[in-house]
Amino acid sequence: MKKENIIIYTMMFGTFGVLSTEMGVVGILPQIAQYFNVDITQAGLFVSLFALTIAICGIFMPLVFSKFDRKKSFMLVLAIFTLFSTIGAFVTDFNIALICRIIPAIFHPIYCGLALTVAAEIVEPEKAQDAVSKVIMGVSAGMIVGVPITTFVASNFGYQYAMMWFSAVTFIALVATIIFFPKLPGKEQSYGGQISVAKTGIFIISILGVIFLNAGMYTSYSYISEFLNSITQIFGTELSIVLFIYGVASIVGNWLGAKLLNRNTNTTVLTFPIIFSIIMVGMFCFGSVKIPTIILMALWGLLAGIGNDISQYWMVSAAPEAPEFANGIFLSMGNVGVTIGTTIAGAVVLSMGVKYVMLAAIAVLILDLILLYIRTKKYAVRG
Repeated sequence: MKKENIIIYTMMFGTFGVLSTEMGVVGILPQIAQYFNVDITQAGLFVSLFALTIAICGIFMPLVFSKFDRKKSFMLVLAIFTLFSTIGAFVTDFNIALICRIIPAIFHPIYCGLALTVAAEIVEPEKAQDAVSKVIMGVSAGMIVGVPITTFVASNFGYQYAMMWFSAVTFIALVATIIFFPKLPGKEQSYGGQISVAKTGIFIISILGVIFLNAGMYTSYSYISEFLNSITQIFGTELSIVLFIYGVASIVGNWLGAKLLNRNTNTTVLTFPIIFSIIMVGMFCFGSVKIPTIILMALWGLLAGIGNDISQYWMVSAAPEAPEFANGIFLSMGNVGVTIGTTIAGAVVLSMGVKYVMLAAIAVLILDLILLYIRTKKYAVRG
């Protein structure tokens, strides 16, 4: 196996571990609430505070660490994740447990942001998007595969073992990094020079495009389990299978998205919100029928993977001279979009019902299509 591939697959597994730690708790909030004797909304702070911390730290942490050796930075982040997941498994105070979540979240953007940058740097320019898409596959796997594994562990063995699962996977990634990852010196760059790209018109319009792209996707996805339960009447193991199909399709979408972006960037970007909206219409109209819904879920997962590729490419191509900063902003603004989308979905569910989150997602995606169109017409693709 080529040296570059070993590096990329090591980072892919690392992002899997980091994202499993971030998203795995989504499926075990009831166990967290029971273990710490708090209500479910308090348990939800394990998710929301983690995401908020990433949104804030993603703006500057990858940039601060861009001058340091990549291997040492990755080792530091994975060691912190391993340490605080282990501590979190044994604390009984809810506030201390929250601190054990927030501290790794501070360092989360360093690993993911720099991994995306390194993946693009170590291969030929024409292979950069393919390399980046492999790292994003680790992100998707952490979000999709990490959640059911964590849920299984917590359901059968308890909250403490779920936290030890997080610790184990990041520890394995740490060992793999020590063994397989070479020393890669950072780049001495002016912070002011990198941050200056934030003032450009293309960067600002790209930020808005990424925020509303993610908001549109998560307006519908954040309540998908509730939709499948109440509208499609899919429960238990059947629900897990459908979500697994979605997850596998999403990983395939990461691979496909890179190919499409390399072939025809603007067409891929501008048709994405349109095709996604058509699937939302299908879910709204046929969500009560199982077979069509399962087929639509597979197509939805495929598009979700493509959407992750588009978001990352959209930010980095707006500032190719500042990749660490751009990748940090991609992570940060993606989490802002998730927060906006989840908030919109919650309001729609309370006022109209879960079925209507599909139509709300379309409304957000129409706004995003306008933002994407403005950039394609006003600014040329930059890398």
